[in-house]
Amino acid sequence: MTEAQPVRVGLVGAGPWARGMHAPMLTGGPETELVGVWARRPEAARELAAAHGTEAYQDYAALLAQCEAVAFAVPPDVQAAMAVEAARAGKALLLDKPIGLTLAEAVALTEAVDAAGVVSQLALSNRYRPRVREFLARAAAFDTYGAQARQLTGAFIAGDYAHGWRLEHGALHDIGPHALDLLDAAVGTIEQVTAAGDSRRYLTLTCRHAGGAVSQLALSGVVPRTGDGRYETFELFGPTGALSLDFAALSADTADDAERWATLRREFAAAVRTGRTADLDVHRGLHLQRLIDQAQRSLA
Repeated sequence: MTEAQPVRVGLVGAGPWARGMHAPMLTGGPETELVGVWARRPEAARELAAAHGTEAYQDYAALLAQCEAVAFAVPPDVQAAMAVEAARAGKALLLDKPIGLTLAEAVALTEAVDAAGVVSQLALSNRYRPRVREFLARAAAFDTYGAQARQLTGAFIAGDYAHGWRLEHGALHDIGPHALDLLDAAVGTIEQVTAAGDSRRYLTLTCRHAGGAVSQLALSGVVPRTGDGRYETFELFGPTGALSLDFAALSADTADDAERWATLRREFAAAVRTGRTADLDVHRGLHLQRLIDQAQRSLA
């Protein structure tokens, strides 16, 4: 095959994230071809497949036989098990976060990916935004003493994501990987994290970074937005002042939002075609899972 040929991708899942992101992203450009959909609910798989001109599969093994890569939009524990099977079948993986519900699941998945030698990539959606990449480039040259971040949403109060594992495990597992990843990338490798509060209501994390910087992070999925409060911000502080990233401004930037999905598609396809895994791979997911596990244990 040549680099010009689209990567044949199978999609696992047919819920709101699969409908709203994965399927449109995988069919939105020449780099990838959506060859089929598998879901635990066959009727949902058929509906999503029909909307994008592809085939629904009831047999996961049959889908694996038709694709060279698999994208996952299912609960973390389901992903962890099914991605191991896909890796053993030699398929590249586009993984959602967190890569498992438990550290043991994340370790097993990482070991399977390494043993199979397949490409893996995390769909950490913020990392593909041009403006976030600009912020991280500035952060690399910023002398940071410490940082404060808030990721406060009302997503778990009502709507498509207010059910299942998100409600059971709370913001640490769903919002936490995004926030911890950005703090880690902007301030330095997080070496220690301690938590206080309740992940299903309001949780605070204190992170110690390589080099001595410290950051504080507030997480919640049950805070409704009222007024003009700063609900989703990252602020770095140092001897030259402050460096900030405000997600309210990002959400209003439709061009930035559209570009992140095109970037994700291009970079995943390039990784599959070259066989070179990017930095945002299963090992990045395992690092984030270790931080989640450390935060959970600190609450016990």
